[in-house]
Amino acid sequence: MPLSHPRRSALSEQVIAALRNQITSGEWPVGSRIPTEPELVGQLGVARNTVREAVRALAHNGLLDIRQGSGTYVVATSELAGVMHRRFADADPRHIAELRSTLESAAAKLAAERRTEKDLKQLDALLARREEAWETGDKELFVTADATFHLAVVAASHNDVMTAMYADLGEVLRDWLREDVGEELTPETHMDHGRLVDAIRAGDAETAAAEAAGYPFLCRFSAPGSGD
Repeated sequence: MPLSHPRRSALSEQVIAALRNQITSGEWPVGSRIPTEPELVGQLGVARNTVREAVRALAHNGLLDIRQGSGTYVVATSELAGVMHRRFADADPRHIAELRSTLESAAAKLAAERRTEKDLKQLDALLARREEAWETGDKELFVTADATFHLAVVAASHNDVMTAMYADLGEVLRDWLREDVGEELTPETHMDHGRLVDAIRAGDAETAAAEAAGYPFLCRFSAPGSGD
């Protein structure tokens, strides 16, 4: 539906908000190419320059990446996520693994204490989807399914600040996972998450925390002090 046509600055803000909503709602997921400029002009009913200005603004804020000759792609779901992605793009992979371990361990412990029946159903469904994605051998499909499962574990902590922080780190963690699993999904890189869900269901906070803490080091990284 075309947008209304108030003064230029307000219209630009409307377009920016409309495009941001497409990203934050998941309509345009991270990694996807957004519609072309002419398509956006047609969808929004605004001038090409207004669309271009909005796209550039979101690129400047880190949500979009304009790639000459290829298109414009979603790289983050919020301004903070974009900042996080740029800030930690070249970070030591072990440090990313340690950060993930710390956050997920704390969240899993809280999840075991606070989870609801709705949380458990969600975790069961996402765990099954994760295993199905693994069986396809599609690396990107698995990375997405794994990231969605882990975010659900953090969300089950019912700590809104921790969940928001983890979500903002999402693409940083997905980059780490892509690197960690390698070019192909192999039996050596498969991680069973069933015990984590079982511990959360049983309300076993210590086991849930230990399970979550161990996952980031099950692949090519070893725990500190292991001799690597």
